[in-house]
Amino acid sequence: MHARTTITTLAAAAALLTSPATATAATGPLPEPRIASHFSLSAEQQPENITVDRTGSAYLTFSFARQIVRIAPGGHAQVLATLPAPAKASTPNLGKAFVGGIARADDGTLYVTYATGTADLTGVWAVSPGGRPHRIAALPADGLPNGLALDQHTRKVYVTDSVHGVVYRLPARGGKATVWAGGDALEPSTFAGANGLKLHDGAVWATNLDKGTVLRIPVTAHGAAGTVEVHATGMPSIDDFAFTGHGDTLLAARDDNEVDLVRPDGTHTAVLTAADGLQTPTSVAVHGSKVYVPSAAYLTNEDPNLLVAHLDR
Repeated sequence: MHARTTITTLAAAAALLTSPATATAATGPLPEPRIASHFSLSAEQQPENITVDRTGSAYLTFSFARQIVRIAPGGHAQVLATLPAPAKASTPNLGKAFVGGIARADDGTLYVTYATGTADLTGVWAVSPGGRPHRIAALPADGLPNGLALDQHTRKVYVTDSVHGVVYRLPARGGKATVWAGGDALEPSTFAGANGLKLHDGAVWATNLDKGTVLRIPVTAHGAAGTVEVHATGMPSIDDFAFTGHGDTLLAARDDNEVDLVRPDGTHTAVLTAADGLQTPTSVAVHGSKVYVPSAAYLTNEDPNLLVAHLDR
């Protein structure tokens, strides 16, 4: 699909963000869920990850389209960047190029992970406002860089590798990435290990997709990784997540068409399901009283979309 056509399609879908809600009956912490945007499966507009800025603009990665897209609160959509295609992708587990996690710095710079199975492209990429995407750190071509988090204070970027089962760390300005944390809790058992990633309250938090766990890794006074702690279990196919703003309470997306509310004690309850329109949900963002849940339709192959719900605080 041509870029102009893509932007037109996205704009039409994103305009639904300002349409009256077609709410389903819902109770609990996420009432009034609605599908705010429908994306094109044929154009590989499958949203993998999301971040939201202070204005309420959402930034999405379209994993297999290799795109970074901005959707403004008023509904205007813009393709900010398309990452270069490899000559021949051989991405582990996937076989094709994959844009994963995304984070945004205060100056507007966007950071994403990119996996192609080739040494010339796999790694962490950055896009400055109005600029072109460029790689700031190489990562192993035989890995699958996935989740990404930015520490605004220390100017460090953290990245999960779902194949190698580690967390990398690198300078936000660019440079060499080093293994910051590893071990059995992060490693895969069948397909993919360390996946989603967030920074919260002095720790790096991650999920393990194969093992269905939420992990907490304390950051020591010297910046090293402390002992990996298992915070929650029993969530098969868990992907990325977001904290709600209530201590350690978080919302986690699961590829089996579920979003779980995970409490500080590790217990969890499903708060969104396929009945609400989830189609392989991949990540979560919380902005004020809104919760955003992108669905990539990886397993359903039906309707990649963006769900918006109200956060009942």
